[in-house]
Amino acid sequence: MKSKIYKLDHKGITMLSKNLHYLLVIAIIFVSCKSPEARMPESVQSGSFLKESVERNKKLNELERDHIKDIIKNNPDKTYIASETGFWYYYNIKIETDSLKPQFGDIVDFDYNISSIEGNEIYAKTNRSYIIDKEELFTGLREGIKLLKPTETATFIFPSQKAFGYYGDDNKIGTNIPLICEVTLNTINKKND
Repeated sequence: MKSKIYKLDHKGITMLSKNLHYLLVIAIIFVSCKSPEARMPESVQSGSFLKESVERNKKLNELERDHIKDIIKNNPDKTYIASETGFWYYYNIKIETDSLKPQFGDIVDFDYNISSIEGNEIYAKTNRSYIIDKEELFTGLREGIKLLKPTETATFIFPSQKAFGYYGDDNKIGTNIPLICEVTLNTINKKND
């Protein structure tokens, strides 16, 4: 069996070059039209950080609650009330007759001070005006004000998650600090409907 040997002349090389060029263009088009494939993430996290954080917060909450319960037990002359949202309070001055309490959008004027759970003053008595649920105020104080009637005074004990939590106030209150606040609601200006 004899094999045939083909010789390429100038015309044949040009034709082969054109065909290779077309083949290359078609291959590029075919590859570029391919739909993207999902890639695997470079690192897979198991969620252990989140689980550890939850456990750490549960332990912190339990320690703070135990400390607050000790304070309550050591002050039997005070009638503490557990709020529905996770803090405790008692009335220094309670008004029995008036039923007016702040509602969303009302403007309240109140005085308050902030102490550590050990009773050390952090912020002295301050007067403030606040629009209910429309301005920034830490969670516990925002919820506590809504429990008061004009001229009532209450002392609130807030666990850290109801106070300034993990971040603190970037000034005198650090991370995860439970607080005691004495609050007097002076006036309520009802919103105009």
